[in-house]
Amino acid sequence: MAPSPRIAVVQWQIKELDLEYNHSTACNYIRQAAAEGAELAVLPEYHLNGMVPDDPLWATQSGESPKYLANYQALAKDLKICLVPGTIIEKHSGPNNTTLFYNVAYFISNDGSILGSYRKKNIWHPERPHLTSSALEHHVAIDTPIGRVGMLICWDLAFPEAFRELIADGAQIIITPTYWTPHDASPEARAYNPDCEALFLETTITSRCFENTCAVVFANAAGPSENFLGLSQIALPVAGPIAKMGTEEGFIVADLDMGIVEAAERNYKVRQDLKKDDWYYTYRHTGR
Repeated sequence: MAPSPRIAVVQWQIKELDLEYNHSTACNYIRQAAAEGAELAVLPEYHLNGMVPDDPLWATQSGESPKYLANYQALAKDLKICLVPGTIIEKHSGPNNTTLFYNVAYFISNDGSILGSYRKKNIWHPERPHLTSSALEHHVAIDTPIGRVGMLICWDLAFPEAFRELIADGAQIIITPTYWTPHDASPEARAYNPDCEALFLETTITSRCFENTCAVVFANAAGPSENFLGLSQIALPVAGPIAKMGTEEGFIVADLDMGIVEAAERNYKVRQDLKKDDWYYTYRHTGR
């Protein structure tokens, strides 16, 4: 029988540049999720200080990220819960005395150890003046207490190739922290459909589950619907979203029936096809 790990997804209205409030809020939700038996809790992208890179304080705060990562490691060990604490902006020295900022997701095990990390590859175009892409790195899955996991971040969701690399490397669960808002659509796009970004998420998350025979754990920021989308959810192939939020603050907990993922693969045979030596697309993904 395939395992059914209990997963929690957390969303709240992230306060820009308020590290202590956001970290305290995250920890409170994580404790509540652990009390409900969650084996993994996932937070949104930019969960510590929001997305305000034009403010000088945002860059300064990014230098404090190691402290918060260590706090999450200690909390994971204390509660015996795995954590993906959304994303953390990291500040690094670059060539020629430049400063580089990476948007990074970590998988922390239930003993507090870091099992893997992922730097965002597909940078949303308003982020590109501020963040550095992990363009030369491959998407790699990791073994965790809840199964073999891949991590993507926000706009990566738009690229089937990112999923394919992770699936080819054996991932069965794709964890995706995001900071997705209605205003990620241009005024031109919203003139055609004011709810186009919600439609994007609703359709794409479920599609990725089907076309890759995988589960998707999606964590977004919450808040007033005119500014935030929420829609954090846990989705499976065949079943679709098995737990989903609106724009409210809080968390959801669901048992992720991996038997459904295995049944989907037996039905659609996506992974089987990807492994064929004569796979007929002009690009290939390698892995397990």
